[in-house]
Amino acid sequence: MTDYRSVNRASWDERAPAHAKSPDYALDRFLADPGHLSEVVRFDQPRLGDLTGLRGVHLQCHIGTDTMSLHRLGARMTGLDFSPTALAEARRLAAGTGAAVDFVEADVYDAAAALEPGGFDLVYTGIGALCWLPDIRRWASVVAALLRPGGRLFLREGHPMLFTVDDARPDGLLTVEFPYFERPEPTVFQAPGTYVTTEETFTHNVTHEWNHGIGEVVTALLDAGFELTMLAEHDSAPWDALPGRTERAGPGEWRLADRPWRLPQTYTLQARLRG
Repeated sequence: MTDYRSVNRASWDERAPAHAKSPDYALDRFLADPGHLSEVVRFDQPRLGDLTGLRGVHLQCHIGTDTMSLHRLGARMTGLDFSPTALAEARRLAAGTGAAVDFVEADVYDAAAALEPGGFDLVYTGIGALCWLPDIRRWASVVAALLRPGGRLFLREGHPMLFTVDDARPDGLLTVEFPYFERPEPTVFQAPGTYVTTEETFTHNVTHEWNHGIGEVVTALLDAGFELTMLAEHDSAPWDALPGRTERAGPGEWRLADRPWRLPQTYTLQARLRG
């Protein structure tokens, strides 16, 4: 099999500069307003609680806007990502705002070797991260290795049910087409665009992705030594996951325009490392 990391990294490396320029990531607002937070973190804020003084790591941090937002909420943050191009944008943002945020280049499966094992109070993973990983149990063991005993995982992710949906049928039906459960082989997509507003064109358009069912994620964390403290499903997502079928549902969120209760689009999970 073609190395999925190389394929996916090429896609992210090419798109990171376009994301940094896009109004959807609003880097100019971060630079102009020291209180500005990303829309993702604003949605999460009621569930995040007080982060003052916590040492946190944001896995698969991309260009760092959520990492920066957690820093502004009081956490001492490190961001980790495998894309050097994305990290260059993240470091540029941190330097422009004077924020003391560290960014480390590493694959997420190598995070415990690249960082300090057992050195973090909080592991944060945001939207659109787990689908790039072939093995959810290996991911859970990495999260456990990073946290101190009693430390917390905060995950908000695209719902695995959303990722099964094919919305390209000419009859307008939403049908279950793609895997719900983790499979050994990836689902290979070819898509020329990206999820933000941009006029850029791209050449690296193939990605390898995996879905992970809710039960698989929860069981992997339980087996890695966690206890579950929150699991909430949401009918909205912070990107337009089904274009032409959605409507705005508050700042930065979209939900189905027709009977949104039919489909969970994201979920929030929190877990505490026992010990």
